[in-house]
Amino acid sequence: MIQVNVFLHNISAERFWDIEKPIPQIQIATNLNLVGINKKHEEELEVPFVFSINYNPAIAQISVKGKALVRGTKEELKSILDGYTDKKPPPPMIVQAVSNIAFLESILISRILNIPPPIPLPQVTPPEGAGKKEKSTPPSYRA
Repeated sequence: MIQVNVFLHNISAERFWDIEKPIPQIQIATNLNLVGINKKHEEELEVPFVFSINYNPAIAQISVKGKALVRGTKEELKSILDGYTDKKPPPPMIVQAVSNIAFLESILISRILNIPPPIPLPQVTPPEGAGKKEKSTPPSYRA
């Protein structure tokens, strides 16, 4: 069974947009780059990575660097290493573990910088016919 542990070495983030100006419509580009796969021990691989988030227009930038340690049997690790040398995509379990941690940290950082999070927020769609009401009804709850 393969086990993936993710460790962060460097987190950098910067807000470029003035705090007093409203944030316009933006596009967010994320990029996960697994720099390589190195054999560390007989039953352990090291996978350094860089995760970056860029906003367009340039309101901010976030970068997360670290490494994933992959443990497993010799056969499993040999298969992963052979796939890397053959230029095959990395196993989904490694990509998923790294991206989960990097996204989570990026969301926390985006909250600190007061910028939109790097994930799409859920959209609430009004029920059909909601726009046809002539007068609005008060909410059924009170604070």
